[in-house]
Amino acid sequence: MNGNQIEGVIGLGLTLGILVLLALPSLLGFLRDRRVDRQVREGGRDRGAERDQKSSSRSTVPSTATW
Repeated sequence: MNGNQIEGVIGLGLTLGILVLLALPSLLGFLRDRRVDRQVREGGRDRGAERDQKSSSRSTVPSTATW
């Protein structure tokens, strides 16, 4: 390898390294959002089971507030 090829390889490596550094926060955020969505879905399923077992805690008396 001559000097020009070595410079090209170093430049390519630096470019790919910068690309990874720029894309990494976005990828981590995406993975975090997926985890949160999964937790929300699981929590919704658990609440549905509780709702089937208990009566609603909502008041059946209509609100008298006027807007």
